[in-house]
Order: sequence, then C-alpha cells, then structure tokens
Amino acid sequence: MPSPDPERPGLLIRDPYHYSDASLLIPPVLVQCLANFDGEHTELDLRSDLVRVTGEIQVGQIEKQLFDALDQAGFLDNGAYREMRAAREAEFVAAPVREAVFAGNAYPEDRAELRGLLDKAIGESLGTDGVIAVAAPHASPEASWHTYRAAYQALPTRAEAAGRTFVVIGTSHYGAPECFGLTRKSFATPFGTARPAVDLIGELAERAAGAVRMEDYCHAVEHSIEFQIVFLQHLYGEDVSILPILCGPFVNSLYEGGLPEKTERVAKFFDVAGEIFAREGKRLFFVLGVDMAHMGRRYGDQNSHAANEGKMLSVKDRDHERIRELESGDARAYWDLIQQNQDDLKWCGSAPLYTFLKTVPGVSGELLHYHQWQIDPDSVVSFGAMKFRRKEP
Repeated sequence: MPSPDPERPGLLIRDPYHYSDASLLIPPVLVQCLANFDGEHTELDLRSDLVRVTGEIQVGQIEKQLFDALDQAGFLDNGAYREMRAAREAEFVAAPVREAVFAGNAYPEDRAELRGLLDKAIGESLGTDGVIAVAAPHASPEASWHTYRAAYQALPTRAEAAGRTFVVIGTSHYGAPECFGLTRKSFATPFGTARPAVDLIGELAERAAGAVRMEDYCHAVEHSIEFQIVFLQHLYGEDVSILPILCGPFVNSLYEGGLPEKTERVAKFFDVAGEIFAREGKRLFFVLGVDMAHMGRRYGDQNSHAANEGKMLSVKDRDHERIRELESGDARAYWDLIQQNQDDLKWCGSAPLYTFLKTVPGVSGELLHYHQWQIDPDSVVSFGAMKFRRKEP
C-alpha cells in the first residue's frame, strides 16, 4: 500500500499472512523496479531499470541492497521464504491455542479496559425472539460500534444461550478458493479461552474431508472470527462454545458461471454441514462475520470514493438490493446479484452468507443497521447488521 507517512513517501510492503513480521518501505524511484521480481526477468533487466530510474551507471550496490532487503524480509518466492512459511505453519499446528492476533491493536489488550469498553459499546444481549443467527461486521470495531451493537444485542440472553454452541462463519481473506478452514484450537483473547465444539468440528472434517483444510493456518491471522469471539465472550463468558468456520471465496462460480455447489467439494460441504446443522438445530446459534462492498484505490479501483457521496450512493442501492434477497432467504437470487460483473462491489462476505443460506435453508432476515466506513481518504467499506429467523411453515 502507499506509505501512510507523507514525510516518508513510497510503497509499504508487509505480509498479511504474518509468515514474515517485516515491513519494507520502497522509495518511489525504486517501486517500478519491483516488476523485475516476477520469475521471468533477469538480473540484467533489473540492472537496466536501475540505471534508467537512478541515472547512475554503477548500480551494483543498489541492486544488492534491494535484493537483500526483499530476501531477508521473506518477500521473494524462494527457499528462504518457503522455509519461513513452513516454520510458521508448523508452529500454528503445534500451538495449544489460537492466540489473539489483534489484541492491543484493534481492541484493548487489557481485560478490564476491554470489559469497560464493551460494557459501554455493546451492552447486553436482549434476547432472540425466534432469532437463530446474526450477521455482524468484521471491520475494525471502531469503524461502527452502532452496527456491532445492533447485531450483538439481537443474540440470546445468557440464560437462553446456556448449552448453545455458536457456529461462527467468517470470511477467509487469505484462504484457498472453494475450501473451508477449520481448527480444533481454543481461541485465546484477553477474556480467556473459548471452547471449541470438537465433536462437531471433527465430524465436519471427517465427512467433508475434501472440502476442509484442518488446522488451516489462515485461522492464525484472520480477524473475521477473532472479533466475534471477543464479543461472544463478553456476553457469555470466556468458555463459550464455538464452531469456527472460515469460508474461502467461490472463485469458480464468479469467473466461470454456475452456482458455487457446481464444485463437487463445495457441494459436499453444504450437504454435510446442512445435515449436521439440521440435526443439532436446537443446540446451535449462528454468527456471521461479514463485510460488504470494498470500493476505492485501496481495493484496486482507479478512482477515490467518499462514504455516502457520489458513486457510493449507487453502491448503497446495490448493497440494499442484495440485502433484500438475504432478507427473503433466496440463496439463488442473492448469488445471481453477486455474480453480476464478477462482483464488482467486492463483497468479502459473499461466501459466508451464501454458505449460511445453503446450510440453514428456510430462513428470513432483517436488516438492523447499515453503514459506510471511510477506511482511508480514498476508500470505503460498507457493512451491516442483520438477524435471521426460520420462516413460518
């Protein structure tokens, strides 16, 4: 991404998978030279580019410094990077718990401070009145506490939640397409460790093996589920029972047509999860960690956007068109809208929402709150809070 510091312009590079903890700031004059690190260009090509952009003939030292910086940071696809990746993934598999990654950044690391914040910002759940699921954002909580509050106050009271397992279905921002990531690990947060429903996780992993990545490393770095766990622990205590599922994008359907279940392993997961969720219905409650549109330069668009202005007004209309199909529970009509223009709105919650509608059929929804967040001066994310009930027979 562009450097956030006007005093230090350039391209900021970091690894969202956290295989590497390094961050590099590439000076503007060298940014275009990065195109040479594609596995096809030669050292001579790089050297030629460096001569052109620097105006210097002797660029050997600059070439070495650029290569060494990228190599030591783990930003080149070579042996050093693969060793780093393998070590991190093995470390996650061996870890007894899934540690909180965003504590101290997206929310307070101190337990008492976090409790005070959530008492004020979320409060208590008000009871379900037949609600079986909510959709909440996974954007940084400071983006819209009103939206998070609307979702989480629609959850069961503590008494109603006794004995319940919360199926937390989140976007896998870094996961493999047409795959679902599971983990048997407890989720650690400043509140303590949430308890995984290992019986249901194991059954899903066994019966839908081809569709599941067990102990998926993406869980180690993904925020879409971590935020929901923190809020659930706030409402129900640290040992709340959870079934965390990460949904990779349905790329085949978006770019080749047809429904997501045309991919055999996706269909298998829908079938198995649907059977389990139907059998365990009274035991389960669903929380979807999903955002909606991603617009602006941060997300690859040519133009900048402002929340609730200009093009974002038409984005709001299109968001609500999709939300109406979610409210009706019509998975096919909803996915038809996602497929338009290969989802030019870039709804990162599209796969979890479709997975919910396919595995828990016969629901109707209600929009509780909608918000557009100016994540940076050029870019906007939209999201909403929803609740879902089973349709009347």
